[in-house]
Amino acid sequence: MNMPIPEVNAQHSAKDQTRFAALWRPALVQAFVKLDPRQLKRSPVMLVVALTAALTTVLCFAPDSGVSTAVAVQIALWLWFTVLFANFAEALAEGRGKARADSLKAGSQGLTAQRRRNDGSFETVAAAQLRKDDVVRVVSGEMIPADGEVLEGIAAVNESAITGESAPVIRESGGDRSAVTGNTRLVSDWLLIRVTSNPGESTLDRMIALVEGAKRQKTPNEIALDILLIGLTLIFLIVVVTLQPFAHFAGGSLPLIFLAALLVTLIPTTIGGLLSAIGIAGMDRLVRLNVIARSGRAVEAAGDVHTLMLDKTGTITFGNRRCSALHAATGVTARELGEGALLASLADDTAEGKSIVEYLRQLHDFVEPGAEQFEAIAFSAETRLSGIDFQQHCYRKGAVDAVLAFVGMQRLEMPTALAREVERIAQSGGTPLLVCVDKRLLGVIHLKDVVKPGIRERFAELRKLGIRTVMVTGDNPLTAAAIAAEAGVDDVLAEATPEKKLARIRQEQNDGRLVAMCGDGANDAPALAQADVGMAMNDGTQAAREAANMVDLDSDPTKLLDVVQVGKELLVTRGALTTFSIANDVAKYFAILPALFAAIYPQLGVLNLMHLASPQSAILSAIVFNALIIIVLIPLALRGVRVQAASAAHLLRRNLLIYGLGGIVVPFAGIKLIDLLLNALHLV
Repeated sequence: MNMPIPEVNAQHSAKDQTRFAALWRPALVQAFVKLDPRQLKRSPVMLVVALTAALTTVLCFAPDSGVSTAVAVQIALWLWFTVLFANFAEALAEGRGKARADSLKAGSQGLTAQRRRNDGSFETVAAAQLRKDDVVRVVSGEMIPADGEVLEGIAAVNESAITGESAPVIRESGGDRSAVTGNTRLVSDWLLIRVTSNPGESTLDRMIALVEGAKRQKTPNEIALDILLIGLTLIFLIVVVTLQPFAHFAGGSLPLIFLAALLVTLIPTTIGGLLSAIGIAGMDRLVRLNVIARSGRAVEAAGDVHTLMLDKTGTITFGNRRCSALHAATGVTARELGEGALLASLADDTAEGKSIVEYLRQLHDFVEPGAEQFEAIAFSAETRLSGIDFQQHCYRKGAVDAVLAFVGMQRLEMPTALAREVERIAQSGGTPLLVCVDKRLLGVIHLKDVVKPGIRERFAELRKLGIRTVMVTGDNPLTAAAIAAEAGVDDVLAEATPEKKLARIRQEQNDGRLVAMCGDGANDAPALAQADVGMAMNDGTQAAREAANMVDLDSDPTKLLDVVQVGKELLVTRGALTTFSIANDVAKYFAILPALFAAIYPQLGVLNLMHLASPQSAILSAIVFNALIIIVLIPLALRGVRVQAASAAHLLRRNLLIYGLGGIVVPFAGIKLIDLLLNALHLV
């Protein structure tokens, strides 16, 4: 089954459209609120547009030769619309997460906790009063008041308020499943929890801050792009300022309102208006994956990752060994072996036992006895056997040596064909289980850590994007190599220890590569801290969560592949729209100036290829186009540009062709159409 890398939020569902309808009204209100210069200063380009709009508004009431009042008012209005459209895009991006933030806040209001005093007794306090290292007791039906680590007890926890998953999960003291998240509810038993975060620092607080965008700091990439946009703005400001002396030199003059409007059409307003929305939307896509990033830097790093280090168990494979095949002994039919293996597994509640029953039910139509008809023989570490006694027969399955001992046979006495099959299974990295009835060997069950469907195709897609995959496992090299070959990873790190993981990451980084890794145990903490993108599982240890720069609330290690996809979408979207914006500005420069200067320099008339009706029409058409193109590109900024599986060089050529060439062609066509419409309506 082919399974390409998911296109995260690449298609609008009916649910997305409904949510958009509910968001646009408050976003429209926020577009006016964001006209506050204190907010506009975060986007220098849009601040320049707002100041220019204010200047043109003043000029509407001052005599300016060559410009009618009607045209001046239209220019001023469209300049204000340009700022409002950019504010609307940002407000819409922020609003996508506000509803979830409000629900998370509501769930934490009025929450209380049973905090342990020094004398061992408990007192009721508000959850907001809890501090790091406080100890609280939570019983069935109560909400966990803060992030913490289980000190005592074992209980089922409903984490649907955070992850959206309704199935409860087990949390217990010790091991890698001891971390709990605030605002989740116990559905059984009790837990004694040590609080691991102060107010404002919990997973819930970070999630609220992310979806609201309140604490979203600009990433290095955004800062660099801001510097570029400011530089371009200054260049075009100098260009526009020098146009008036050229006009005077030729004995003419350009209206001040034209020069102000021209400045806005030439500076990179498109990307300047959408830059913040792109960043917020990228973080929102990550939140919708239930991944909390400590910073936007981590998301950008995910988009530039060269190497993915993935744990084998639970990521590449299902984690539990599953039945993949049965091999009958000489003289035993496949049905006879299947019936014996099924009966021997009916009372086995382990994942392996259930997989055998499921596998055999698909192959054969057996009549299974009820639980009251047989005596169950549970698996134990001492016997390494399980099975049932049914109709005066003993059905057993288990480790090779254990079953051989049960039937009274030495290893060398095992039938040659069966012994060969057992050896083959072991060498391939699988686990052989012998099946017997009474003292007779029926055959062998092949258990293996099954590679997840479609994972090989996903790795192939990543390889096309230039990303190497490394499987990390504690298995021996032989077993690791067999699974790696089946999964299609590029490399494998077998018999992995914390030191080996850390050394491998440092080696990759020393070679100039960015590395991403996921983990959940305390032994993963050093590697998670060293990796450029470290994603910890929410149900893992506190040490792992503190070391990583991302936390997956669903505790799904394969989510790392989607995080990389989101990071690439963020970078590609920003790059594509920047290319489009700069190409736009170049096109508008050569589209407008010939029409603007045709009266002063008649020789420039031959360059007026668009045959715009007049200087007034040229300027107004460019201003209208400049405002409308932001609205047209808002859905693309929020959804993200689809990332194809291809090399960086191919993606660059594709973006230059689509967004570079498109950014040059679209303004010529758009401005000409608007010019025709304005003149047809006698607006100029």
